[in-house]
Amino acid sequence: MESSIYKRVGKSSQFRQLVSRRTKLSWTLSAIMLGSYYSFILIIAFFPQIFSISIGNSAITVGIPVGIGIIFLAFILTGIYVNVANKEFDDLSAQIKSQVESEE
Repeated sequence: MESSIYKRVGKSSQFRQLVSRRTKLSWTLSAIMLGSYYSFILIIAFFPQIFSISIGNSAITVGIPVGIGIIFLAFILTGIYVNVANKEFDDLSAQIKSQVESEE
């Protein structure tokens, strides 16, 4: 019984759409995060003078707010994923579930 449900779900065009959209979003957000993080690390490695510039007359350098910004970026990207998952992915999952249940 269970295997037939999985087969029906796997054949569903909505399920393929859900998997495709979720995969595309997760890879996009991952690329943004990894790109920003590795850019930060590469700048530290090869051009450290950029992040050693002081802001105004304080002891704070440019690297500190940029590093904090990357941490906030991780939270923002996570929030984007959760928001999209709650709005779109949950709706698609519910549609798939009701479609499979109606076929029983």
